[in-house]
Amino acid sequence: MKKRLDAATARIRDSEEEVFGELRVTTTTGFGSLWLAPRLPNLYAKYPDLKIDLMLEEQVLDLPMREADVAIRMKEPSQADLIRRRLMGVHMRLYATQSYLDENGAPESMDDMSKHRLICQNTTSAQVSAGAMLVKELLTHDIHSMLTVNNYFGVLQAVRNNLGIGVLPDYITQVSDSLVRVLPSIESNEVPVFLAYPEELRPSKRIAAFRDFVMDEIAILRKKQKEEAVS
Repeated sequence: MKKRLDAATARIRDSEEEVFGELRVTTTTGFGSLWLAPRLPNLYAKYPDLKIDLMLEEQVLDLPMREADVAIRMKEPSQADLIRRRLMGVHMRLYATQSYLDENGAPESMDDMSKHRLICQNTTSAQVSAGAMLVKELLTHDIHSMLTVNNYFGVLQAVRNNLGIGVLPDYITQVSDSLVRVLPSIESNEVPVFLAYPEELRPSKRIAAFRDFVMDEIAILRKKQKEEAVS
């Protein structure tokens, strides 16, 4: 019994000297698998005793009810009693592999998309509205063949396997250098990305460690983007 109590205490308390214990993080399948997960080694390198429970789903979990400790969401949270911080902006764009374009040709206008298979999320599935609006616009151009997947990770895998042209978030180029942007003038409205956690967890050192890690990764990303823009 004492061991169970000690374990429970260790999970919920924050040491003044160390960051350890369980942290439940929720975000979308696409952002979590494509942006966040590849960067987690940097967090574990600094805090090896953390236990991250990464919950990837499109459903918005209730932070005040403690369904999760911290969330990264593709819109500003509306719930009360949340601390929130805007992290960055994302655009949905069109991508394909060079192999696919070599074989099928690159579209030069939206009307040319009728000659290609469109890979995207279904407009009725849970996703950011900006992405759904871009897909709806594309569908007005007589698209004959489609593949819909309920998350961007699946869209990416289909595009990588030369099935067509996919609608994907722009951060995809950071994890897949095999993709080529198609119709560079076409993109969705900006999608804001927010980090949020309950006010009651403000003193949490685990929350602070995760927040600072995400902010550091975004700073590194922005520096890299500026360097690429100059070169």
